[in-house]
Amino acid sequence: MQEILVVSQQKRERPNDYFADWKEREALAEGMIPIVGKLSREKSVKCYIYGHSLVNQSVLQLMKIHRYVRQVEKNELSEFETYPILQNMADLDLGPAHIDIGRLAVNYFDKNMANGGPVDQYVKSELNQLIGVKDKPVDKPVDVVLYGFGRIGRLMARILIEKADGGDCLRLRAIVVRPSSSPRDLAKRASLLRRDSVHGAFDGTIRVDEEAESFVANGNEVKVIYAGSPDQIDYTKYGISDAIIIDNTGVWRDSEGLGRHLKSKGASKVILTAPGKGDMKNVVAGINDHIMLPEDRLISAASCTTNAIVPPLFAIDEKFGILKGHVETVHSYTNDQNLIDNFHSANRRGRSAPLNMVITETGAAKAVAKVLPQLAGKLTGNAIRVPTPNVSMAILNLTLSSETTTEELNEYMRNIALHSAMRKQIDYSNSTESVSSDFVGSRAACVFDAQATIVSDDQAVVYLWYDNEFGYSCQVHRILEDMAGISYATYPSI
Repeated sequence: MQEILVVSQQKRERPNDYFADWKEREALAEGMIPIVGKLSREKSVKCYIYGHSLVNQSVLQLMKIHRYVRQVEKNELSEFETYPILQNMADLDLGPAHIDIGRLAVNYFDKNMANGGPVDQYVKSELNQLIGVKDKPVDKPVDVVLYGFGRIGRLMARILIEKADGGDCLRLRAIVVRPSSSPRDLAKRASLLRRDSVHGAFDGTIRVDEEAESFVANGNEVKVIYAGSPDQIDYTKYGISDAIIIDNTGVWRDSEGLGRHLKSKGASKVILTAPGKGDMKNVVAGINDHIMLPEDRLISAASCTTNAIVPPLFAIDEKFGILKGHVETVHSYTNDQNLIDNFHSANRRGRSAPLNMVITETGAAKAVAKVLPQLAGKLTGNAIRVPTPNVSMAILNLTLSSETTTEELNEYMRNIALHSAMRKQIDYSNSTESVSSDFVGSRAACVFDAQATIVSDDQAVVYLWYDNEFGYSCQVHRILEDMAGISYATYPSI
């Protein structure tokens, strides 16, 4: 069990003039933007505050991220504390890294160094192992191809473009879609990337190049390849080599079917964004990604629900033990369902998705055993599809090996979300007013809702929100980085 970091509570004094205080903090946030941007572009140093990226954020977004710390860390954190940290980081010759300046600032004041220890010495001491490091996360850029351009495909494109920076790590080179007779197919594909009814407008610019059969998103030229089968493509014709293919179709889910991708020239490895069948490794980033080997060429990223429930199940089982449990998923409707009543091969799914709650099956509970063998046979599961387009909920009804309390379980999960190796997978909410739409765009595999927790002796009911589209796509991206051999130094290390 990892040691849990406990920090003391900080509370800023009430300002004499709230508006003047706001303007000062606003100016500091404004000054942070070019520093964060330069560190990212020139040094591949990504800055965060408690897991929230500061890259390409607006002034108000930066200020909201600072405010978020108050909810989860029980600490006040303002731009007055973080700006000096960031300013001193810019003066150091840092190598590629992911650095949480929020944790640096909280630790600085928690150690009472603000009363005597200079901030520049503190920053230099804490980041000493990153100074002068010239090694890149990967020797050369890794080509990525999205096979399928539906909900997950387009969100993966957004993430890859957002994180391209200098283009020296992962580069989205192409998307593959079915042949189309529409003369405006390319423009329509680009438009679906540009506009999204759930996730909002694309953050940047998109230009369509009909002659080259590509679109250019924030300077990234992405070829559009039309093909009816994974083994019909010669990627080398497009200057693509040793590419990692992300199959978003879910059509081929076993090694034989998915392996057809590897018959295409220029393809080296494949990630499936659906549960894999047979002997294929099902990987949940942050939990069992250690089973991935350099020689593995086919990997499944499991399902969005499996990714949402496995991290908290692992954490709770490690601390309290799980004897048995039931997983009930309240899941947003998907393209698999009908808009109005019509024939469907699955039970109940033929009924109108926007008008009904639909009981259906889920394989997530059984899939847990592939990732956490210690829970094999201990969980049952079911799902209810509901009339919302995105953000789902998993309810874990668990019988524990030991008794606990609501307060103890919540505090344990808060520390896991903030200070453990699973902090990218588990986020934490302590709001009494949060609803599903508040979690659109969450990058975590799940968000633990502390206000909904119910505990009675050895019985615990836990509520988990998850953006079944974007949060899952972020998990896929983490697997992609692992498969590509991309590794960043991080502060703090856990």
